[in-house]
Amino acid sequence: MWHHAYRREESDVSLMVLDIGNSQTVIGVYEGERLLEHWRISTHRDWTADEHYALLHSLLLGNHLSLADIEGAALVSVVPPATQSWEELFRHRLGIEPYAVDSTADLGIAIAVDHPREVGADRLANAVAAMAKYGAPAIVVDFGTATTFDVVSATGAFIGGAIAPGVLIASEALFLRTAQLPRIALTQPLRVIGRNTLETMQSGIVYGFAGQVDGLVRRIKGELGGEPAVIATGGLAPLMAEVSETIQKVDLFLTLDGVRMIYSRKYP
Repeated sequence: MWHHAYRREESDVSLMVLDIGNSQTVIGVYEGERLLEHWRISTHRDWTADEHYALLHSLLLGNHLSLADIEGAALVSVVPPATQSWEELFRHRLGIEPYAVDSTADLGIAIAVDHPREVGADRLANAVAAMAKYGAPAIVVDFGTATTFDVVSATGAFIGGAIAPGVLIASEALFLRTAQLPRIALTQPLRVIGRNTLETMQSGIVYGFAGQVDGLVRRIKGELGGEPAVIATGGLAPLMAEVSETIQKVDLFLTLDGVRMIYSRKYP
C-alpha cells in the first residue's frame, strides 16, 4: 500500500473517489481538482461496511483528514459485493449518497461501441480523463487484473479497445502450473537473455508483456490513424513504461481523475 501525505487546511472540502478493482482498490480524496491524499489497498469482497469504515478511519487519521470532512463520494467498481459494502458505509455511516459511475452517466464524450452497458465504468473514466488531460486521439493502457486498452478517437469518442490477461494473473498461472518455477518479484530484468531461473522468468514476464503491449498499441494505431497519446495507468504502469517502446506517459491517478470529472458534471 502506498500513500501520499498532504497537509490540508481545516476549511478544505473533500470528495472521496474509489476505483474498486478485482485485486486492488484505489482511494483518493480531492479538494476541487487537487488530489489531497491517496491509497492503494487490497480489495476485500467479503468485508462489511463497518470493516471498511474502520480501515478508512485509520487511513485518514494520521493525514490531517477525517471522515467528517468527506462531503461527497463517487466510485467505479467491477466487484459488486465490495461496491455494496462501500455504498452502505457512505450512506449509513457518513450520510452521503455515493455516485456510482456507469455507461448511463453524463460523461461528456460519446460511447461508440456495440453494447455500452457492457463497458466497465473504470474504462469509461479512463477515456474521459485521457481526453481531458491529453487530448484526442488517445490510447490508455491500464495494468490491472486484466490489461485493458481504452481508445479515444480523434473526434473524442470512446470507441472500444482490447482486453488481455493481466501481468500478475498470467504470472500466477505460470507459478501454479509449473512446479519447479518459484514466485518472483516483478522488476526490470538486467538482460533479455536470462542466465538463471530468476532472470529468465523476469525476462519472459516483463519483456513478454511489454511486447504484447507494444504489439497491440501499434495495431490499434494502425486502425485509429493519427498520433494518439499513449498513457499507462495501474499499479504496474511505472515498471511496464520503462520497458515499453510505445507508452509515452504514466498517470497513476487517471481513473480517479476521470471519476472526479464525471462526478463534477453531475454535481457542478
